[in-house]
Amino acid sequence: MITNILIIDDQPEMLELMTDVLTPEGFNVTALLYTDDIAQSISIYQPDIVLLDHLLAGVNGGELCREIKNHPLTASLPVILLSGYPRLLEAFGDYGCDAFIPKPFDLDEMIGAIKRCLGESHYEHA
Repeated sequence: MITNILIIDDQPEMLELMTDVLTPEGFNVTALLYTDDIAQSISIYQPDIVLLDHLLAGVNGGELCREIKNHPLTASLPVILLSGYPRLLEAFGDYGCDAFIPKPFDLDEMIGAIKRCLGESHYEHA
């Protein structure tokens, strides 16, 4: 079973880097610069996990995370928030995310967080 990852980050270089690192690890990566409807994006791409930048152009990734976690059909979907401003979460809370990774991050740390959020048994079948 292939694991689908949806990444939303408004920095093309970050999307390219994460795609280049995660694809050889066996993940199927969908990288978006923007979404105006997170529920629709999840419905279309069917991710097993979502990686969201906290500060996106025109939208708060934390609010997208909260929307995912508050919807009955997506509440169990793991979400990892990424941010270059880790103190934002101290001020505003974690939005219900399953993990938080401050930027810049170690690529092995990111892969480890993804595996932990998915659960090792899920990853072993990927």
